[in-house]
Amino acid sequence: MSSNQSQPHGGPMSESAQDVSLPPSLRDALAEHNAKAGIEARGVESLKVLWDVANRDSGQCRVIAAFLLGLYNGMRFPFDLTDLRCIDRALYEHCMNVLHMDARLCRQEVHCYFEHGDARFQQLANDWKLIDHMAMKQQLKAYQKRFGELDSEQA
Repeated sequence: MSSNQSQPHGGPMSESAQDVSLPPSLRDALAEHNAKAGIEARGVESLKVLWDVANRDSGQCRVIAAFLLGLYNGMRFPFDLTDLRCIDRALYEHCMNVLHMDARLCRQEVHCYFEHGDARFQQLANDWKLIDHMAMKQQLKAYQKRFGELDSEQA
């Protein structure tokens, strides 16, 4: 029945009344599908806002860039959650929308929402000179292999 069709007593059937006629498993699946669509729509919109902010040059912009890079690859670019205290309420809400999308949908990684996303996120890290912790660990291992371990007096 479409929402324009009538119930037996002649009144229009509401969407919630339609949902009641579905088996519980289908009702749950429909509700989850609709919720995920909303989560993704809000998340993608917020991701675009944050991307624009991350490519500006204020103090909040560096925090947003670090947040996005933490979602992009948290092993390489760890993000300190206390840095969220440094951003305004609107940016915080955008961060939560993107985090919610990233954590609950798991459809694709955040950089995949952008054309050439991997290269763009790499460039963002370079622009802000954010440390790639995995690369640093590899460099340290190479140094230690070549020159030996540093003791506390050398460091």
